[in-house]
Amino acid sequence: MTDEQLAAAAQGGDSAATQALLEKYKDAVRGAARSFFLAGGDGEDLVQEGMIGLYLAITGFKAGGMSFKNFAYVCIRRRIMSAVKSAARKKHMPLNTGIPFPEAGTLGELAAEGDPEEALILSEEPKEFWRAAKKVLSPAELDTLLLYVQGLSVADIAAKRGVSAKSADNAVQRAKRKIAALCGQRQRAYPAVQK
Repeated sequence: MTDEQLAAAAQGGDSAATQALLEKYKDAVRGAARSFFLAGGDGEDLVQEGMIGLYLAITGFKAGGMSFKNFAYVCIRRRIMSAVKSAARKKHMPLNTGIPFPEAGTLGELAAEGDPEEALILSEEPKEFWRAAKKVLSPAELDTLLLYVQGLSVADIAAKRGVSAKSADNAVQRAKRKIAALCGQRQRAYPAVQK
């Protein structure tokens, strides 16, 4: 069967035809993904985006225009480029540059089965982190950040603190920037201690 016939069969519900096209073009997807860099991701993320583009090509192909091969390449490349552009947008910067907040007890629990001294040191790291955070954040930023870490939305934080949503969002963003800077300083000061 030609690629065009496989695409028609796949659109008719033939999963074997879909699988055959996905298998046939997976190397093309990998090749296209190697040409790009995804901020905050890796090559496999781009391969996954390319595979989604290939699947969309299979389901969206219409005979009579360009060949399936050319259509698939266009769909793969567009999907990968869209993912790269989306990741590079400033509105996604908090996701791409996010630093997880230490959770009390989590690090200590990981080492609890091993060396007791290491368990004690690791259980102290979250406390040390929050002590340092209190020094760099204003009281309003600290309060806002604690609510944010608990999972409250910006709108909920604004309502709870009696401020506008814009003010709450600004406080969250300022706190995140200061915490990111703080984590960067700690990483430079204690490179061997960071896990």
